[in-house]
Amino acid sequence: MEFSCGFVYVPPAVSQKNGQQSNVIKRSALLPPVNRMRPRSPPPPPPTTSAEAKSPKPLRPLLKVIEQLEKTKDVKKAVKSTVFYENEEFHNKPEASPTPPRRTALLPPHMKPSSTRHSPPYSQPFDSSSTNSQAFTYDLPKDEPDSNASLWDPNYSDTTPEGTGGEVKPPTDTNNGSTKALVPPLPPRPSFMKSLPLYLVLLPTSQSSPSSPQKTDSPLIPSPKADKSPLSGNPNVLLVSLGKLLSEERGQITQGEPTSCSQCGSVLDSGQRNVKDCYFCGSWEPQCPLTGHRDGLFSLCPDEKPLGATDPLLLLCIDISGSMSITAEVSERENVVHKSRLQFVQEAVLQCVQRLSEQQPGMRVGLITFNYQVTMHGNEIFTSHSLSNAELIDCNFLKEAAASFPTPPPLSQTREYLQKQVMGLSEGGTTALGPAALLSIAIASRQPGSKVIICTDGKANTELGNLEVEDLDARTLLSSTIFYQELGLYAANQGVTVSVLSIEGTDCRLDELGRLADRTGGTVVIASPNKLHSEFEHIIENRTIATHCTVTLLLPQSLPIRGEREAGHKVTREVGNVDPDTEITFQFGASEQDTEVLAPASGSHVSIQLQIRYRQRRGRTMLRVITADREVTDDSSAALSSLSLAIVQLNSSQASAALAVRGRFLDARREGELQRKLIERAIEHNSNAEDHQTYQEWVKTMEPIYNKIHNFTRRKSVVSDSQSLTDAGAALLYTMKHSNRKSISRKNEHKC
Repeated sequence: MEFSCGFVYVPPAVSQKNGQQSNVIKRSALLPPVNRMRPRSPPPPPPTTSAEAKSPKPLRPLLKVIEQLEKTKDVKKAVKSTVFYENEEFHNKPEASPTPPRRTALLPPHMKPSSTRHSPPYSQPFDSSSTNSQAFTYDLPKDEPDSNASLWDPNYSDTTPEGTGGEVKPPTDTNNGSTKALVPPLPPRPSFMKSLPLYLVLLPTSQSSPSSPQKTDSPLIPSPKADKSPLSGNPNVLLVSLGKLLSEERGQITQGEPTSCSQCGSVLDSGQRNVKDCYFCGSWEPQCPLTGHRDGLFSLCPDEKPLGATDPLLLLCIDISGSMSITAEVSERENVVHKSRLQFVQEAVLQCVQRLSEQQPGMRVGLITFNYQVTMHGNEIFTSHSLSNAELIDCNFLKEAAASFPTPPPLSQTREYLQKQVMGLSEGGTTALGPAALLSIAIASRQPGSKVIICTDGKANTELGNLEVEDLDARTLLSSTIFYQELGLYAANQGVTVSVLSIEGTDCRLDELGRLADRTGGTVVIASPNKLHSEFEHIIENRTIATHCTVTLLLPQSLPIRGEREAGHKVTREVGNVDPDTEITFQFGASEQDTEVLAPASGSHVSIQLQIRYRQRRGRTMLRVITADREVTDDSSAALSSLSLAIVQLNSSQASAALAVRGRFLDARREGELQRKLIERAIEHNSNAEDHQTYQEWVKTMEPIYNKIHNFTRRKSVVSDSQSLTDAGAALLYTMKHSNRKSISRKNEHKC
């Protein structure tokens, strides 16, 4: 895991508030005060008569207090202050007169009058008259010696330390009778410096420029002032590159479940057996975090049998409804021809089949088409089978039909027959997309890691999963929404990735159909007819390396996780299928509103634990646990200097898109604006031209979130004022939600 900032940043306001409250202990009102004082005398007895109670109280206690204060002042006057000097006998000489004259204050040698100053031989002539006119005088107290009477003691030697009477000589090497000095003697001090005490040190002038201050450990040199102004956005972002972490299973694998906390589920060290030792959910505030950086890999079910080494399935679910007959003009060999949408799809599928047969001959490819009926195409071994009418309404019947259909053989055996079936397709009828999607996912679920690609140009308009009745029947639309949500969950639980590929210029209700891809880690793409082949290729190449992936993040209770539906210091995110480029991000930070749990103080350290549960393609269930230690700071400049803009930009894209997909458009815009201000301040602070160019490209990507979100929305129905996404808006936001650093850079290169 990677962090966008070199520190865990806590806003200065929260840090100062917690610093003031760190020593506050809530006590019961029934308990006596902590700093109580025992009275010296018992309280007076209560009045016995009403006349005594009404009579004014004497002022004797007040007079006693005043008398005591006067005595204290007299004692302070009687005590003579003691002044400590290196030569006490010299400075304690009897004074000539009881009343001290007005004397010159302690001034540097070049500002003292000539009458009281011993000029060194190399000094310039001094005008005593001009100096006397600017002399600073004050009245000496009776007990203070006159330091200007003599600048130094003639009997005092710089080379004679206190308590000794001889001269200090440098150490010598006495081996073999040698008297060679080991340390050269110090040069003599100038005469005007002999009046300075030995504990004063003259610091050399710094040679560094003011613009580049250097750090020093000397307490006498001030360090650069920390920037305490709060940051607009949140620099506390965690990046989890799942594709990288799950493909690098290095080190020793521990068999069995690790020792974990029964309350929060955090993985404990081998020596921790008590829940009170849990750092993350303990009610007490630990003195120190879990030190170090630990990485452990566990095989949770060592006795389970691995699956066979068979290649995953690829199911092509193709729309052959009547709308696929619409043609478009294209140029071929200097001639303009008209091709239908189905012809473009046929050419793209044929090219993919040919390439797969050459590069992955063991892959099993199945073909399913849908219009008013759903057809499972066979091969030379078994014939095709079609379902229609009432058979397309019952979900259980569709799953049973899928289970009875044989698994397609490897492509090396079926390539020619499959190509003939693709070329023989013809368009016509309605669009039974819902039943076809369920049937394809059920067949692909036989092998975890399989893929389903749905290619369509219109809305589903049969009973199961109908998306064309949005303006007439809101109840039917709601049932269709639930159908696609449950279908996506079913596919994710079976380890199947579903991608949706629509044709440009059509309306497929991708905001609902895209839920299949969103839940399973697939893609939602709108492609022009002549670019369908490249999109098919990109989806097929993105192989699945793990399934059933869940990511759990644990932080101290003082650092809640932001932007998640779960509140608190622990969050679990269902990822599902993982490909080599899958990256997810989290935001966390101290809450300014929570006063019960104090934020960590600046300079302290906190621990963060990441748990990744997943299933390998061979079926083995694994757990990877990573625990990292991070330093806390409230210095904004330190946070900005170590900020990774690429991670912050990726998190802003994912978080804003996730809010917009759920219909929270204002929250998505607000989230993007805050992070944009943070990025702008970091660029200004670091003055990096490359960061500025990357920022400009990222702003163009986020433009729909900032200013053009209304261009990607529409009214959900005639009877409702709620907004839904257009196909272009849904494809854009689903892509942003599942974006990664590689896809963003590829998109920027494509624009260039």
